[in-house]
Amino acid sequence: MLFDSHAHINYDGYDDAELRNAIAAIEASDVGAAVDVGFDIKSSVAAVAHAAKYPWCYAAVGVHPHEAAKMDEDKFARLAELSRMAGVVAIGEIGLDYYRNLSPKEDQHVWFRRQIRLGLERRLPIIIHDRDSEGDTMNILVEEGAFGSERRAAFPKNPQTGRESAGILLHCFSGSAEQALECIEMGATISIAGPVTYKKNIKTALVAERTPLSHLLIETDAPYLAPEPFRGKPNISPYVYYTAKRIAELKGVDVAEVETATWVNARRFFRIE
Repeated sequence: MLFDSHAHINYDGYDDAELRNAIAAIEASDVGAAVDVGFDIKSSVAAVAHAAKYPWCYAAVGVHPHEAAKMDEDKFARLAELSRMAGVVAIGEIGLDYYRNLSPKEDQHVWFRRQIRLGLERRLPIIIHDRDSEGDTMNILVEEGAFGSERRAAFPKNPQTGRESAGILLHCFSGSAEQALECIEMGATISIAGPVTYKKNIKTALVAERTPLSHLLIETDAPYLAPEPFRGKPNISPYVYYTAKRIAELKGVDVAEVETATWVNARRFFRIE
């Protein structure tokens, strides 16, 4: 059974037929669960609706750093309201993105901090987007207490390692293997996406190889970042299998072991019974 820990079934570029096809593909596959991740208020509302409609779907609600300049108090109040809805298992995706800089850094920082605090208040896992942020993402998480003892006490320890979790998921991790291990020591969980299958992506391959399976999740980020052999095409949740397969190859284990471990890890991380 596969758990897609990060997908955008709420993608606003889908027409009705494309959305139906994306959902039908999940229901015909070995994907037993997927988290529909918000990136603005509209998509967060859609994620909550999908979680209410489909038993395999869970919602994360949040505002992406690209949308930070559009945020205001009314929208934040709406986000807080959404965070209390049934089926919501996380705040996200939130964070910083200095690669495109579609919102000023000041706005990104303000609303990142506000959403971290919402996640801490609600004791919900937090899904992090971090692209070229020069360490600011982790520094802000630390400053806001996201790795503090009170936070770690709210989440179950990893039964395999005994290590505490802070309920922080580093989505589509693009750092080094050394950084991944440092983040795990702090209480974070690492999520690997389709780029691990790209032949020239040695950096992420090393992350997958060296990060303990007990602290890994897998994702598609659908409809983006399709893995080989679908690179360049729209991604769908069932393609998460190819990420699991590549991780298995890198670790020298059977793909079924990766599927089972990441399924168990995801259910524990998102606290899904």
